[in-house]
Amino acid sequence: MSQTLEIERQDSVATIWLNRPDRHNAFDETLIAELTAACQALEADEAMRVVVLAGRGKSFSAGADLNWMQRAAGYTVEQNLADARQLATMLRTLAELRKPTIARIHGAALGGGMGLAAACDLCVASTAASFATSEVRFGLIPATIGPYVLRAIGARQAARYFLTAERIAARRAWELGLVHELTEPDALDARIRDIVNALLAGGPQAQAAAKDLIRALADRPVDNALVEDTAQRIARIRATSEAKEGLSAFLEKRSPNWMES
Repeated sequence: MSQTLEIERQDSVATIWLNRPDRHNAFDETLIAELTAACQALEADEAMRVVVLAGRGKSFSAGADLNWMQRAAGYTVEQNLADARQLATMLRTLAELRKPTIARIHGAALGGGMGLAAACDLCVASTAASFATSEVRFGLIPATIGPYVLRAIGARQAARYFLTAERIAARRAWELGLVHELTEPDALDARIRDIVNALLAGGPQAQAAAKDLIRALADRPVDNALVEDTAQRIARIRATSEAKEGLSAFLEKRSPNWMES
């Protein structure tokens, strides 16, 4: 029984609800461990095709629980390192899920909450949402979330927000590229359903390979090694049963078998 999460499964879509509304879904040791375990379990569940990450209550996530951070202030360097590694592992586990992930942001996503939004493949936000890398205001730095935020908004924009900790309105987050889709609050779930349906039309093995391809291509020069790598990737996937089924379904004007399961 989870203390900090609620997981809903509907057809082939799993929604992980951060469920500490009284603490604005702030991270502590328990939430970090439970979210890591939930992602690992959903990775292994072949019936689940898409994972949505959402928050109960007013906020998506206010980042680190200050009570947890206060406890950590009394830790040794070794204890702090172990704690930080668990947080970094949670973010990486979410970011490297082989299944598509969507962050559903309805309210504040601050600090680590913004990290979760950036770690997901897609981010859909309400116009009432807001974001911040607020760590410097507590004498900290956005270290473990940094790779995902930089990937989303780039180093130049990160330089501003890492240093100022300014609140980022939903529209500004969309302009920066952190948010893929911006909707009115009452249209948030309908827009996510549309995106989920688009994701379910794709082959699951191809989507996993596409996620791996993005990581392989990012920030690399187009040289002989990269060209060969891309050729190897498409050659391997063309030979899969999923690719053969997808091409046959298209030519036969029918739905592929992964849309029927």
